[in-house]
Amino acid sequence: MKLLVPFLILIIAAVIVVPQALYTVDETQYVVVTRFGEIQNIVRTPGLKVKAPFVDTANVLDKRILRIDVTPTSMPDQDNQFLEVDAYVRYRIEDPRKFIERLRSESNADSRIQQIVIAALRDEVGRSTQPEIIGGRLIGIEEDRTTVEPLVNEQGVATRAAIVDRALKTANQIVKSAENDFGVDIVDIRIKRADFPGATEANIFNRMRTERSVQAQRLRAEGQELYLQRIADVDRQVEIIAAEADETANQLRGEGEGEAIRILAEALEQDPEFFAFRRSLEAYRAVLSDNTTLVLPADSDLFRYLQSSTGEGSSDSEDALEGLLSLFGSLIGGGESFMMEDPEPSGATDGS
Repeated sequence: MKLLVPFLILIIAAVIVVPQALYTVDETQYVVVTRFGEIQNIVRTPGLKVKAPFVDTANVLDKRILRIDVTPTSMPDQDNQFLEVDAYVRYRIEDPRKFIERLRSESNADSRIQQIVIAALRDEVGRSTQPEIIGGRLIGIEEDRTTVEPLVNEQGVATRAAIVDRALKTANQIVKSAENDFGVDIVDIRIKRADFPGATEANIFNRMRTERSVQAQRLRAEGQELYLQRIADVDRQVEIIAAEADETANQLRGEGEGEAIRILAEALEQDPEFFAFRRSLEAYRAVLSDNTTLVLPADSDLFRYLQSSTGEGSSDSEDALEGLLSLFGSLIGGGESFMMEDPEPSGATDGS
């Protein structure tokens, strides 16, 4: 029982003291041992290490490349138009002693390096134009497709890459200068995006809408002009075609009428009397319709062929005249009545 108490005391002491005296170093880490803020040792090799308990502090630093996401910052460009620049930085700790002496911790290092990088980027952005910062030039907009051409400088390097390279050199010069000497090396700086600030975004969109509206009006005007031009060309062609058609029709009509006159002349030369008879029949059909009553003298030219088959006046017999009238009636249809008057009353005397 007397030995149990000291044994428990030793176990408790070991549990408390051993974690304070022992520590491990990973392959990806540095360990800087400090005593009351002063550096006692820098451990670079991995393994289990020993330090003075409760007095020494093991400060673990990462050997790998570390990343800092820079806070998005509004920066003016060469034309004094502000852009919201979002970037990130990657750096590596090269000298743990200087890092601990100047920066103390990685959180402090992130804050200091971020400020230096923002200042370097602000300086470079202020010397560049928007297309150079964005890294592209707008070629055109077709429907819902926007075409952008990569923008390069005189040396054939992309403009955005050139900006961040210059900012990287400036930031490295600052962190490695005699007054700073953080013991770090900035490996890379990248701009993730460069947009207009939210305060000016609405104005930018309004300006873009105005530009698109002007462009749309111009295209509509050009389209209307082309439409009117096409309509005028079509109307002119229609008039030309119609005039040519009228000319051809008149020519053909004239030729047809000439041919008809020629055929008619030949027909007249062959049998003028038959032609006159046929024309008279056509006149009968045109003049005498249903229920038509004509009062004409007997010697009228209209009834010339009704009085004689030769068309000459004759009084051979009333039967012959009635036969012709019945024949004419059968030709033009029934229902007509004819009244013929003698040029002189029958049985008229000289007064006797």
